[in-house]
Amino acid sequence: MAKSKRSPKSAASPAAAWQMTLPCSRATAEHIQFEAESLFADWPSPPAIIASEPDIARPDDWQLDVIFEGKPDGAAIDALLALLPDGRRTQYTLEPVPDADWVTQSQAGLDPITAGPFHVRNDEGDPPQPGFTNFLIPASQAFGTGQHETTYGCLLTLARLHETGHRFGNIADIGTGTGLLAFAAMTLWPHAHALASDIDPISIDVTAENADLNGVALGSGPGELQLVAAPGVDHALIQGLAPYDLIIANILAGPLIELAPSLAKQLADGGSLILAGLLDSQADRVIAAYWKQGLRLAGRIDSAGEKGGDWPTLHLRKRRRFGWRRPTRFRAEDVGEAPGYGSW
Repeated sequence: MAKSKRSPKSAASPAAAWQMTLPCSRATAEHIQFEAESLFADWPSPPAIIASEPDIARPDDWQLDVIFEGKPDGAAIDALLALLPDGRRTQYTLEPVPDADWVTQSQAGLDPITAGPFHVRNDEGDPPQPGFTNFLIPASQAFGTGQHETTYGCLLTLARLHETGHRFGNIADIGTGTGLLAFAAMTLWPHAHALASDIDPISIDVTAENADLNGVALGSGPGELQLVAAPGVDHALIQGLAPYDLIIANILAGPLIELAPSLAKQLADGGSLILAGLLDSQADRVIAAYWKQGLRLAGRIDSAGEKGGDWPTLHLRKRRRFGWRRPTRFRAEDVGEAPGYGSW
């Protein structure tokens, strides 16, 4: 199942969630997941959109489940149906669903996974694996337990960068979810300054809890992680600590394309950018958006190893400029703290 990467608040509704279920093809599922980003961009709590992959015997019969916070009105349903080739002729069901934390429930009982040198478990009852860097990421109201191909591919990409001798001193994980990718990067480059951000404050709370569980120090010094709630890179702390020589952004294709100018601006010349959360059919558009900003494709994982799937992970590098450049010193005290988060 390809899970939505929207805010968990959209999936965990207060007592009155409604679910719209409709059949579709794979192409339609990919199209709706991409277009729905702009369709519901102004909603305070956009719906969670979950695309279910088909059975082997029926490879093109997909299903979309759209979970609304509250019963959607006719205009919302019509807008969603307008994204379908058959429009109003498409049969769908709309029914209330019990109050539940859908993100936590969907993650409960997940099996541990191994990605390169990392072993990620979601249950304290599962033992750590010797010889690996172990993380405990419990089921929570944030995405990024390592189970999804996007997170899995990012872990493998980080491992490959380390294996090939890349060195990073200033790291940012934009759209961190559970904090897992930031933690993984910090174990590979333990003396780096690191920052993790997310548009949803719940994710930042979860990341702080997970940092404590996994022995990750919070703070502004080398080997410590700073946390901030912010949309994209729209925060003084994120911009003040730039440029970063490694940025990780596991979000969705639409936001990644929109963020191309601002992410490229925060990246140092010669720096690396890891992008995930996009479908294979969206990769060319994402690559083109960053090529216009002076980044080139340096590596790509098209299927996340044994987990398979059509969720590529892209490694891009920013072209170096000619001439001398003043060395950058990373000083958190020069830009202050993130309100409500900088004291962690």
